[in-house]
Parts: sequence; C-alpha cells; structure tokens
Amino acid sequence: MISMERAVRLTAVVTHEGDWYVARALEVEVASQGQSVEESLTNLREALELYFEDEPIPTISVDGPIIAPVDIRLSA
Repeated sequence: MISMERAVRLTAVVTHEGDWYVARALEVEVASQGQSVEESLTNLREALELYFEDEPIPTISVDGPIIAPVDIRLSA
C-alpha cells in the first residue's frame, strides 16, 4: 500500500485557562491542552493527525480564515 502525505495548514487559537493553555483549531472542532503554549500546540497537532485518520480534510481557503476582534457592550 502506498502512503501519501500532504501538508495542511490549519489555524489554532491558544487561550490560558486556569493552569492550562488550551489550543483549538478554528477549521474543525478539535482542541487540546498543555502546560505551555508549545505543549498545547504539540498536543493539538497530534489530536488533529488522529482526527483526520477518520475524517475528510476540509476545504480550506488559500487565504485562511479572517481573524478579527469583536467589541460588544454589556450592561454593568
């Protein structure tokens, strides 16, 4: 059996939640955590590779997602 690999670039957002850094992929519902930013991204890479063993790779725009802040007003 011939194994073919291809590189896919996804976008991750990392947040600091309590004692953990949580890394989430924006294009699919996959997340992981670690004790540092680097560890959370390494764990996310591994989780994504496992996820895509059973799922089709999504169609991703060449430009990637648009990341923008959103300001809202909340009552005090």
